[in-house]
Amino acid sequence: MNYDFDTVINRRDTDSLKWNVGKDELPMWVADMDFRAAPEILEGIREKLDQGIPGYPVITDEWYEAYINWWSRRHGFRMDKEALIFCAGVIPAVSSMIRCFTKPGGNVLIQPPVYNCFFNIIKGNGRRVQESPLIYKNGSYEMDLDDLEQGMSDPETSLMILCNPQNPTGNIWERETLKQIGDLAEKHGVTVISDEIHCDLTIPGREYVPFASASDTCAGVGISCIAPTKTFNLAGLKTAAVYVHDRDRRKKVTDAFNADELSEPNAFAETAAVTAFEKGEEWLNKLREYVYRNRRTVEEFLDKEIPCIKAVKGEATYLMWLDISGLDCDTSKFGAFLRSETGLFLSPGIIFGEQGRDFLRMNIACPETLIKDGLNRLKAGASNISKMK
Repeated sequence: MNYDFDTVINRRDTDSLKWNVGKDELPMWVADMDFRAAPEILEGIREKLDQGIPGYPVITDEWYEAYINWWSRRHGFRMDKEALIFCAGVIPAVSSMIRCFTKPGGNVLIQPPVYNCFFNIIKGNGRRVQESPLIYKNGSYEMDLDDLEQGMSDPETSLMILCNPQNPTGNIWERETLKQIGDLAEKHGVTVISDEIHCDLTIPGREYVPFASASDTCAGVGISCIAPTKTFNLAGLKTAAVYVHDRDRRKKVTDAFNADELSEPNAFAETAAVTAFEKGEEWLNKLREYVYRNRRTVEEFLDKEIPCIKAVKGEATYLMWLDISGLDCDTSKFGAFLRSETGLFLSPGIIFGEQGRDFLRMNIACPETLIKDGLNRLKAGASNISKMK
C-alpha cells in the first residue's frame, strides 16, 4: 500500500501541544510526529467507536500475543506472557516505579544528556538525580562504565533509568555494553528501568537490542518499558506495557501500578496497540525510510549551508541532536533567539542536562517541505547571530 507522508496536515487550533505556538512559528521540538497514523490503526479505532459504548475494557489474550509476536518477529526476543504488564503510559509507569524501588531522598542514576522528563519525575518524587554523564567523542557518544559503577556502588543508589535507544543522542547500545550494565547492576543491587519506547524507530537496516535479551542477568535486574505510541504516533491514547522477568520485582510493580491506578486501559488502548502491532508493519517500514531520508537531508544541508552546526550521527529515534558549539555564542540563549528571530522552535539542549548546553534537538518526523522550511530558518538564525550578541 502507498502511504502519504508528504501532505502537510494543519494541526493548528486542534488542541495539539506541539502546535500550540504562534501563527508564523514552526514547532520541531516535542517528540510528536506530523504524520497521520496508519489507516489500518485508525480503522480499528473507528470500529471500536462504532460499537457505541466505550465502557470499561479488559486486557485480552490478543493484547499479550500482539506484543509477544511483534518483539519476537522484529527484535528476535520472545517475551513471557506472565511477565508483561499493561500500563497507561511509560512516564507514569517510571514515576510509579521510582516510588516502588527507591526510598525518599534516595538516588536514581541517569546518563545525561538524557530525556528531560527523567529529571522532573525523579525530583518530583522526592528523590535525588545521580548523574553518570555520557562521553561525547568524535561526534558520537559512549558510556563511562567506570563512572557508572562508581554511581551504582553508592549505598543510596538502588535504581537506574537507561534510555535504550538513547534520547536525545540517537545512540543504539550494543549488546556487550548492555551486558556490562546488567553485571554492574546485579553486583551492586540496582534495578534497571530500560526505557525502550523509541526501539522501533531505528534507521533502515539497524536494529536495537532489548535490554532483557542481552543476558540472563539483564533480564533478572531489568524492567523494560515498551509501547506502540512513539512508533505509530499514538501518544494521546496512553497505552504501554512493562516487561518484568523477575517475579519479585514483577509483584512489586503490579502492586504499585494497581495502587497508582495505572493498570486500567482506556476504551481504545488495547485496540490501538493490537491493531498497530498486527497491521502497522508495512506503514512503519515506509515511515522509517521517509524519516531516514529526512535525516540525510538535514545532514547534507548542514554540511553545505551551515558547516558550523554538526549533526550527531544517531541511528534511532526521529530526533536529531545538533552540535551548535561552532556558532561561538551563548548556546543557552541561541534557541530562544532562533525562535524569536525565525519562528523555528527546537528543544534547547540544556533541558537534557548540563551536557546538552551546546546542542539543540530537532524533530524530523514531518513532511519534507517542513524539513526544508525548518532548515532555512535555522540557516537564517545562524546567519543573523550577530543580532544576539
